[in-house]
Amino acid sequence: MKKVILSAIAIIAFGFVNAQEVKFGIKTGMNLSNWTGDTKARSLKYIFGINAGGFAEIKVSDRFGIQPEILYSTQGTKNKNFGAYVDGRFRKGDIKMDLSYINIPVMFKYSTDGKSFMEAGPQIGFLTSAKARTKIDGFSETVEEDVKKIFKSLDFGINIGAGYNFNKHLLTSLRYNIGLANIAKTEPGEDMKIHNSVFSLSMGYKF
Repeated sequence: MKKVILSAIAIIAFGFVNAQEVKFGIKTGMNLSNWTGDTKARSLKYIFGINAGGFAEIKVSDRFGIQPEILYSTQGTKNKNFGAYVDGRFRKGDIKMDLSYINIPVMFKYSTDGKSFMEAGPQIGFLTSAKARTKIDGFSETVEEDVKKIFKSLDFGINIGAGYNFNKHLLTSLRYNIGLANIAKTEPGEDMKIHNSVFSLSMGYKF
């Protein structure tokens, strides 16, 4: 992981040194997230979240650019109609896992016309909070629990996406994050593997 971080820093530094133009901006948007992998749950559903933060657009050539970002992102999943014993009785309920990250993607952008673009690049995520919200059938209240201790503090993945520049200031992008790291803390002998899977639709403004 240290090598990945150092490589990303080196790439950004190279981009600044060789930049034809650098613009800074802000962005915000919506996430649609879920988990993949050996989650031991068969009915995981997508949930909505948000993303917001800032970026630097480093134009290296007419067609190629590098865009590092710092984003706050809420993501996770929900499990509908799971079964559990409560007060000695088997009941069904819903559980929603809300995870928050500070994500740092480094996107490599390619455009042939200066308007539409394709992008791809690595992303490192730092877990800031993790909450489990459980609603059991027959009970009126939702129980919230801090579950940050069962997740790893670092995430790593690859982003792929595309976007469009409406003008020199306003842009939009659609991106998919493929989680590569197992975010679940496991005990020796456990084989659970959980990966983040996030679609993001964002609007950005370049100053």
